Amino acid sequence: MAAVGVTGGREALDKLSQHSVDVVVLDVRMPGMDGLEVLQEIKKRWPLVEVILLTGHASVESGLQGMELRAFDYVMKPCKLTELLPKIEQAYERKCLREKPRQ
Repeated sequence: MAAVGVTGGREALDKLSQHSVDVVVLDVRMPGMDGLEVLQEIKKRWPLVEVILLTGHASVESGLQGMELRAFDYVMKPCKLTELLPKIEQAYERKCLREKPRQ
């Protein structure tokens, strides 16, 4: 599993168009498109990709709105990697389960 960083929402969407991705970690506040706009576009174009939102204390409302838009979860900033990694693993497991053919 590899991680790839991008500088904004449009670049994230371009990267998703070029590469298969399982989990995306998005900041709610980004230049250009904000994280909620990117989340909506991801769910429209790649509905199985799981998205975790990073949100500041002042924007808890954005995190909750993201959950309504089908984000996997949201994490308050600043967050420790030890808090984020288990959520990424859970999101990946959920994506794998959703992709698994039903018998």
